[in-house]
Amino acid sequence: MKQGVFITFEGNDGAGKTTVCLKIKEELEKRGYPVLYTREPGGSKIAEQIRDILLDTENKGMDFKTEALLYAASRRQHLVEKVIPALKENKIVLCDRFIDSSLAYQGYAREIGMEEVFSINRFAIEDYMPEKTIFLSVSMETGQKRMNLRGDKNRLDLEKESFHKKVREGYDQLISEYKDRICVIDAEYDIDTVFLNALDEVMKVILKYE
Repeated sequence: MKQGVFITFEGNDGAGKTTVCLKIKEELEKRGYPVLYTREPGGSKIAEQIRDILLDTENKGMDFKTEALLYAASRRQHLVEKVIPALKENKIVLCDRFIDSSLAYQGYAREIGMEEVFSINRFAIEDYMPEKTIFLSVSMETGQKRMNLRGDKNRLDLEKESFHKKVREGYDQLISEYKDRICVIDAEYDIDTVFLNALDEVMKVILKYE
């Protein structure tokens, strides 16, 4: 690779982000590409500790602004420790969630305000925005069925249906605003079809920098 490539994966709950992201990592490595798969919140030791606080089902009393700040703090630590070094090594970074999650969940669904949440995240990430964001889209019904099959649920998983509906509305607003960056993939299909469609979009980005 002539330079590092930063690609993020987003989607409403139950869309299959992690599964698809890991399958793409495996395929890219088979093709000889240097790849880092990572996730948010978390991805590094300190960021994972913040993740534990954020997703602990016992922390029901967490203030919404505290939640937004903790996500930004985790993101900053993860970026400095993992993402930036990998990009400087000309690797392809595949990140399971990034700033769009904060904008949809805390900015829109928590009603803090997208611009307010974007502001604290601009401070956290500086100029490190993804080259492309793959958004895996499923209906609320499909997402809920898949989440029910998943077993253990975290603090945000346990939010009311109305909250998850607002999260999706927030994502829809982002998709409309950032058409050039966010690519929507229909994730209602079987996992292999979704994987191939997402891989095709990822390769379009990678081929520009070979």
